[in-house]
Amino acid sequence: MTNGPTRRTILIATGATGAAALVASCGDSDGKGDSSPALSPGQELVAAADVPVGGGTILKDEKVVVTQPKSGEFKAFSAICTHQQCTVANVSDGTINCTCHGSKFNLTDGSVAHPPATRPLPEKKITVDGNSIRLA
Repeated sequence: MTNGPTRRTILIATGATGAAALVASCGDSDGKGDSSPALSPGQELVAAADVPVGGGTILKDEKVVVTQPKSGEFKAFSAICTHQQCTVANVSDGTINCTCHGSKFNLTDGSVAHPPATRPLPEKKITVDGNSIRLA
């Protein structure tokens, strides 16, 4: 008579596989919140005219959000939510919003306006050259 795997062995293996899949699908919450692609200094991100006053523009490919809190004042942050690394979805009512779990960030400094995120969006250094917003 041959002994096959025990019920306990099968349950442990199934649980470990499920846990690994869950971690892979949810992303990493190591606190860095900035898994942006390599961006080059001087790279143009967006035209200043395309960033609304009191709002912002999300650049999904660059994983950057550029905001204009007041006329002529521009800020840039990682567009990757620091909670579970989803890309933020929109900018409205003075906040940068992640619709994955409801986190909101202030468009002036990237600080957390509404949890579950506990860390601000990392700031990106930019320069404004005429109508062009570029990475510094």
